[in-house]
Amino acid sequence: MSDLTYADVSAKLQARWPENKIDPSLERIQRLVELLGDPQKAYPVVHLTGTNGKTSTARMIDSLLREAGLRTGRFTSPHLETVRERITLNGEPVSEQQFVAAYAEIAPYLDVVDAEQKHPLSFFEVITAMGFAVFADAPVDVAILEVGLGGTWDSTNVADGVVSVITPVAVDHAHLLGGDPVTIAGEKSGIIKPGGTAVIAQQSLDVLEVLQRRAAQVGAQVAREGLEFGVTSRTVAVGGQLISIKGLAGEYEDIFLPLHGEYQAHNAATALAAVEALLGATEQTEGRVTTEVVQAGFAEVTSPGRMEVVRTGPTIIVDAAHNPHGAEATAATVSEAFTFNPLIGVVGVMRDKDVYGVLEAYEPIMESIVCTRNSFERSMPAEELGEIAAEVFGEDRVLVRPRLVDAIDEALRLAEQDAIAFGSGGVLVTGSVITAGEARALLVRKPKDGDRR
Repeated sequence: MSDLTYADVSAKLQARWPENKIDPSLERIQRLVELLGDPQKAYPVVHLTGTNGKTSTARMIDSLLREAGLRTGRFTSPHLETVRERITLNGEPVSEQQFVAAYAEIAPYLDVVDAEQKHPLSFFEVITAMGFAVFADAPVDVAILEVGLGGTWDSTNVADGVVSVITPVAVDHAHLLGGDPVTIAGEKSGIIKPGGTAVIAQQSLDVLEVLQRRAAQVGAQVAREGLEFGVTSRTVAVGGQLISIKGLAGEYEDIFLPLHGEYQAHNAATALAAVEALLGATEQTEGRVTTEVVQAGFAEVTSPGRMEVVRTGPTIIVDAAHNPHGAEATAATVSEAFTFNPLIGVVGVMRDKDVYGVLEAYEPIMESIVCTRNSFERSMPAEELGEIAAEVFGEDRVLVRPRLVDAIDEALRLAEQDAIAFGSGGVLVTGSVITAGEARALLVRKPKDGDRR
């Protein structure tokens, strides 16, 4: 295995079951981590699930813990541009060499598990185990784990979270998780573990009831946004927002968060509560979660592909919203934080999503929409998306450009052309994490060897 290259490992991972093919069982991953010596038990875990906001909240938790002096590992999905983004140490993706070494370490055991089980290990199960191993080898002081899908049967759930975080629950992956938030909440509640603390972001009352019932069943403590913690004030600011948060251990005033949107303020409150719960909202917290730590930790937060301004003149925003709940939050954020006239949308979606719901969320804020697709097989053909968009927007507001690069060029042309007459034009590229990642790869300048890093 020592002769493996990064390309070799990538190919071996891609040859396994894809992430959208699910067999609801923990048997394979449990057997694998058992053979590896249960690396996921070598460190305390903050475990996150929910429908939207997981990755942003995980990044905020990571930043706060590092500012408090802890060495962190973070496992998130999906990735935007490189699979290495899924496994980070101290906020940075592992290197290609570390990624290859992690695979080589666990590779001998993959064949054993594959031979024993009815179905072979999936891509996600393997990369989850790689993350566990990397964090144990580092070693990290704490691991932040984001579920891939759901909760109970997600491969990350072989880890027991000291803190379980549930971001807002809505409908997504309905064909796998259920068609209503209450059913989905039951699946996601499986990450709440005995003796831990469940930090619950704002939820509908019926969803909150499901989550609280699970916590009571396993003897977990509960911290709820709006009751035990929450945002107490929020003001839009240049480059982000100024927020104040009531935490579990105190009040934190005048915190600059360099991210746009009310939902990011709520993510910040949830992240802070999770960190307080992890460190203990008593003597242990004092000296670690101070206002200065919170201010510095949030000031360093980034969330690539989430309402990210990647260019100006005209402004191009890349956003990974891919379901109606996320699209509604994005639309509200654009209206609050920017004054585009016009706003041109570039949208590429996966065919298994609620496409009508996503388009209906964007129709009020987009002057025109350019329908496109990303490179994944599951991406809805641009022409098909265009037909649906015509029903929502009207045919005169819809263009179809199958290639993403052409769609962005067309949107820029429209934004610049109409801005002459109407004001300051902008472009929003959205509809899928994959669309956002591929747009980001086209638009964000990568540092060269001679550049400062």
